[in-house]
Amino acid sequence: MKEVRIIKRYQNRKLYDTFQSCYVTLEEIAQIIREGHEIQVIDNKSKNDITYMTQIQLLFDQERKALKPGNTELLKRVIRSEEGTLTGYINTLEAKLGMDVAVTEEFKPFAATMTSTVENTATLN
Repeated sequence: MKEVRIIKRYQNRKLYDTFQSCYVTLEEIAQIIREGHEIQVIDNKSKNDITYMTQIQLLFDQERKALKPGNTELLKRVIRSEEGTLTGYINTLEAKLGMDVAVTEEFKPFAATMTSTVENTATLN
């Protein structure tokens, strides 16, 4: 099992990889995740785990850079879902289908959808 890489987020929003002992960007964190490493992002002041919000921000940034416009119909389904969250939507689909939705055809279009809907809500404070 691979060791969890700790990333510290400072008040100035800089992200510091304690494994490499250097500052990193969201894109560099994405690459770390793509390489199969586990990460945990900790707010240096409050010591709160902000991994989830950092990964949402990472997805948002990737969507913002995408060349094709996103699938707004899929986003509407996510927003209209019981919890109104991406996680809730995926969990509901997984329960209904009895499988890991992340690899199904239904989930694939989500990779091009976040920009238009979550632009003002997925940013880190």
